[in-house]
Amino acid sequence: MADVVEIHIPLVPAPNLVPGSYPFPWIDRVDDFLVELEDAGEAEVYDDGEEYGDVYIFFISGASEAGLLDAASRVATLSGVPAGAFAMVTTDEAPDFGRGRRVDLPVS
Repeated sequence: MADVVEIHIPLVPAPNLVPGSYPFPWIDRVDDFLVELEDAGEAEVYDDGEEYGDVYIFFISGASEAGLLDAASRVATLSGVPAGAFAMVTTDEAPDFGRGRRVDLPVS
């Protein structure tokens, strides 16, 4: 059983967008950041990100819970990421996402 941290970010369009542009450029920014973390060996992208209701969820694993929460906190503070992000600490055996212990981000 491995720790998994789900990073839940409110699905809010970026402000001041040019009409017709992609409303969620921060999703790509987070994806790129997570790939950098994976390349550095700090965490692993557990699964592809997914839109779920009014949030977008990213999944990371491959480190201790403290290390994963640190990575999730860094995601939450990236430029352009909407306020209100939180993490769900769970395992790779959870039947669904959104189950586990909720942790507001960034962790202080």
